[in-house]
Amino acid sequence: MSQLPERYRTAIAPLIDKARELLEQGEELVPMAFVGNFATGATIPTALVMRSPADKDAAARAVKLLAEQLDADFVFVLMEAYSLRADKVARYEEILDEYGSLADCPASWRIDVVSLSLETRHGVWVAQVPVRPKGISKKKRTIGAPEFRHYTDVQGRFTDLLPVKEGEGGPSGTLH
Repeated sequence: MSQLPERYRTAIAPLIDKARELLEQGEELVPMAFVGNFATGATIPTALVMRSPADKDAAARAVKLLAEQLDADFVFVLMEAYSLRADKVARYEEILDEYGSLADCPASWRIDVVSLSLETRHGVWVAQVPVRPKGISKKKRTIGAPEFRHYTDVQGRFTDLLPVKEGEGGPSGTLH
């Protein structure tokens, strides 16, 4: 597992801290993408509408366009999601076939998570952090520290969002 470079960790840590703060205040997280450029210091947030596959496709196109306009170095996507309990993971495909989505499977089979994805030109770092209650409140929740895993071969609508800069490889380029 490759370590998340400090430059990226520094850029996204305040965003993760803000997400934790919102959860601890009893708020729901709006799915967001943050598009950043190290040379200019700009990080532009954009809300993601995720109601349907068409919405998700449109959101991915909008993020890709923003990344091109900003000549971005990274795209960080943060959202609440569902994951399966460890004892149900092996049945993932079967559960999707039967229920259509994790949101529609029995609640006792899934866990609430905050899903984090950081795309760079050197691969993608991904973390899923379980959401747990904060104290005795039914509304206030929190997350622990994310443990990112590095991937160089990923697929999906929210991948390959960065523009390729001259003289650099694509998203799976080697990180030195």
